[in-house]
Amino acid sequence: MALIDVFRPSLFGLAALALVGCQPAAPDGETPPAVADSGAGEGVSDTETPDVSPPPPTEDQADIDLPPLGAPAIWTLADEDTTIHFFGTVHILKPDVEWRTAELDATLAAADALYLEADVTSPEAQATMARLVPQLGVFTDGSKLTDFLTEDEAREVRETAEIIGLPMAALEPMKPWLATVQMSYLSLQQQGYEEGKGVEMVLKALAAEDDIPLRFLETGEQQLNFFADLDIEDQVDFLVASAIQIEEEPGMLDQLVAEWAEGDIDDLAHMLSEPDAMGSEAVYDVLIVERNRAWAEAVTDLLEAEAGTFLFAVGAAHLAGEDSVVEMLRADGFEISGP
Repeated sequence: MALIDVFRPSLFGLAALALVGCQPAAPDGETPPAVADSGAGEGVSDTETPDVSPPPPTEDQADIDLPPLGAPAIWTLADEDTTIHFFGTVHILKPDVEWRTAELDATLAAADALYLEADVTSPEAQATMARLVPQLGVFTDGSKLTDFLTEDEAREVRETAEIIGLPMAALEPMKPWLATVQMSYLSLQQQGYEEGKGVEMVLKALAAEDDIPLRFLETGEQQLNFFADLDIEDQVDFLVASAIQIEEEPGMLDQLVAEWAEGDIDDLAHMLSEPDAMGSEAVYDVLIVERNRAWAEAVTDLLEAEAGTFLFAVGAAHLAGEDSVVEMLRADGFEISGP
């Protein structure tokens, strides 16, 4: 269950750019407990293998001398013996989005390991999350969702649920954070976004071809707890902000994806670095700032612990803006090339 893997501001836009993991390897080839280092193929679905071949140019594209298009940004941090590349991902995409470049393919091919946010697709991870979601996201004391909503908030959620064809009765047993995820994910599916077309799925398949190990910054359980541990008031703020966005700005994710694919980091940062879009500062801090701080520390540890070349592919929301992993590292005195 990878419902939390979509983008950012509000889960509607946030899940696609934000939630899915990394941590450094320890010296002497040991892997610290917080880091999962798997075989390259783990997590790639046996039933859905993404097409990893770059699309050929169309006849029109071949005949016309087009100006160079933008491409998703890549950042690089290097010391004497370690090079770390950062690439922002979108966890769920429409099938026709073109984002792969020769530069990215070469960067991945040269990597000694690929760092992702979390393993949420392997059978083991799926089983764990399937067990935990009901425990963490469903009321067990007889409460229902609307018990925690004002009349106006309940009306907003109900209207949005109707728009996406989701019965309000299906949301009532859910805690606000899970209701947010459910509505956001269904809305994205209706717009043609497919989880199997997300960047991580393609990168995993490419890594498997070259036997590049996977490492994960977080676990699926941690990611679920980021939501579940929010105060109920913050969960409600998150739910209502997402509902409003689904209803009033249905094209936001298309715009975010277009800017990401073009490498327009300034505009992307402007749209993503907005706590109000996630309902509250508390939600923004938990889902973005605190995780970015942990990952920046993981990068620093990796530089000290291990020589080699590594690719960190994490939600694009974590690499754009003043609270990004990139800017945190720059503030710590590291020189990072890129936007």
